[in-house]
Amino acid sequence: MPRLPVAVGDTLETRRFEADSVQLFLYNAAIWNPHRIHYDLPYTQQAEGHPQLLIDGPLQGDWLTQMVEEWLDGHGVLTAFAYSNRLAAYLGDVLTGAGQVTECDEQGATLSLTLNNQNDKTTTVATARVRFQARA
Repeated sequence: MPRLPVAVGDTLETRRFEADSVQLFLYNAAIWNPHRIHYDLPYTQQAEGHPQLLIDGPLQGDWLTQMVEEWLDGHGVLTAFAYSNRLAAYLGDVLTGAGQVTECDEQGATLSLTLNNQNDKTTTVATARVRFQARA
């Protein structure tokens, strides 16, 4: 069996994410999410009591999958992914994605990922499983 291209403890390149109101609106339109907290500020503040539009949980999960796909760079496939939102993220927040290899075996690797806001509070955690392509 060829040696895996990664080791436990290897890290993914960190990445910053910042949504704007247009991205929130378009993302929610694309996933058919009618919840107004993602695009209607007066409703969000008056009816739901939030200080700002909320960044979708699924969008945060998608950002983390993008990090994995960029890290793989065509040399493997994402075979499993699970995420959990832990804290609200709002328009104007700067979220930083980070990841680390936590397990390796003959089949591939498991990654642990997080998104933290500008106050270093974790908004989203995730795990990913990847399989690498065989080397020639």
